[in-house]
Amino acid sequence: MANADTPQKPLLRDQRRALHAYESVGAVPKEHWKDYTIAVNDLGANILRSGLCAAIAAVQRLGNRGDVLLGHLASAGVPGLENASARDFAAHVRKLDADAYVMATRELLRVAAWLKRAAQATFEEM
Repeated sequence: MANADTPQKPLLRDQRRALHAYESVGAVPKEHWKDYTIAVNDLGANILRSGLCAAIAAVQRLGNRGDVLLGHLASAGVPGLENASARDFAAHVRKLDADAYVMATRELLRVAAWLKRAAQATFEEM
């Protein structure tokens, strides 16, 4: 175990994604577990099938049931979307140029995978 004098190594990107996912999913109230699970399970497939904008629109169509997931995506620190909130996440995605959109799509696919894993592990009693 490292002592206080030992410098900490910086986290890898995947470690940061995992940490974000488990912290975010751990904060989901139990009464929202079912809706969150449905939304997060569909997200990655929807991104691959329809594209990032369409996948985000599908989450928005869930209304209040999708707001928690949008907040988790907005707070994931995706390059180009750092200043987005749950409320304006879709607008920020639509404003990205082509290169930033492709990078955000790749990053959000990884974030979605970690959120899905975290939900499966955290909501096991559902």
